[in-house]
Amino acid sequence: MASIQKRKETGLLIVDFYFQGQRCREQTALTDTAANRKRLGKVLEKIEEAINSGTFDYRQFFPSSKNAAKFDQVSNPVAHLPTEGGVASGTGLVVATPRFADFAEVWYSEKEIEWRTSHKKTVRDDIDKRLIPQFGDKAVGSITKADILAFRADLAKVQARGKEVTLSNPRINKILNPLRQILCEAADRFNFRTPFQNIKQLKVKRTDVDPFSLEEVKTIIGTVRADFKHYFTVRFFTGMRSGEVHGLKWKYVDFERRLILVRETVVGGEETYTKTDSSQREIQMSQVVFDALKEQEKSTRKISGFVFCNREGLPLDYKNVNNRVWKPLLRHLGLKVRRPYQCRHTAATLWLGAGENPEWIARQLGHTTTEMLFRVYSRYVPNLTRRDGSAIERLLAANLGAEVTTNSVQGA
Repeated sequence: MASIQKRKETGLLIVDFYFQGQRCREQTALTDTAANRKRLGKVLEKIEEAINSGTFDYRQFFPSSKNAAKFDQVSNPVAHLPTEGGVASGTGLVVATPRFADFAEVWYSEKEIEWRTSHKKTVRDDIDKRLIPQFGDKAVGSITKADILAFRADLAKVQARGKEVTLSNPRINKILNPLRQILCEAADRFNFRTPFQNIKQLKVKRTDVDPFSLEEVKTIIGTVRADFKHYFTVRFFTGMRSGEVHGLKWKYVDFERRLILVRETVVGGEETYTKTDSSQREIQMSQVVFDALKEQEKSTRKISGFVFCNREGLPLDYKNVNNRVWKPLLRHLGLKVRRPYQCRHTAATLWLGAGENPEWIARQLGHTTTEMLFRVYSRYVPNLTRRDGSAIERLLAANLGAEVTTNSVQGA
């Protein structure tokens, strides 16, 4: 039976309980008062409940105790981390916590299974190059709100890689996100107050979409290298993301039903699942897209499973397309240089301008609701009608005609 006692020499309260047949006595930092006995009684209730349910982790309650080593569980990676420093927990117990660098490794190893490769690389780089140099030798429980705010202020002075400006607010927020998660997880495990409390993310300015007009789209498709004509036709008139276009395989092109099945993406050269579950969708082919894919089929179907590929049959590389085809083309045409992602925004605004049903557009883009559609593209929404793809067909037929139907080309 667990009990609360007072050590005569110090006047501090002691918890006395049995675990795995052994008597355990642990001193707290609490003086002998009725309020402290009540607080400690609640802790003892949690200890007994955890022991009875078989989930008691000795080191979680008493990290700095000499007894903890006797009960360490191999399955608990945090239990074996060296601890240093101390922080007062909400229970009044003095909790020793591991170094930030050590706990960050545990956190990363537990979380990486949830992430795609590109995100793992980003988080890994930020931990190694930003967070560990700043906090690595500190005990996680000793990191303060002032430490975090000072670090954030320093980041705001850092020059962005390859640019003459400092790091943007969105980039600083992304660097701080893993720090926030690491410290919040440590606070939860070691029962101390997270220093991130009341630290909000930096404000991010709303950026307007910057789509192309239909005339600009016609100019781009009419001028681009022949082996990328069909590629950009599909991008402009389906709203597919870069990774979705690069991951598109012939087995996902249903000419009979005139559907493109979005099932995989290619990000950083790796074939992976789509951005979200809702991104798994079927896109209706307009006539110009149907014709473009039919022509593309003559060029790449026999050499690759990918619709758009390089000469070796491998999926296209985003940076290569962006730097060697896309940007030079826009500069040549005297058009504002912008990300290829604006092709997706262009598709959305063309559909809206044609009067297509917003729910149909949302499905084509992979959005679960129309909320984002109206929030992002509100200024492009005309008087709405209920249509299902026929409006954009008429718009494209009237403006593009046979211009988008080109002779087959070799390569991609």
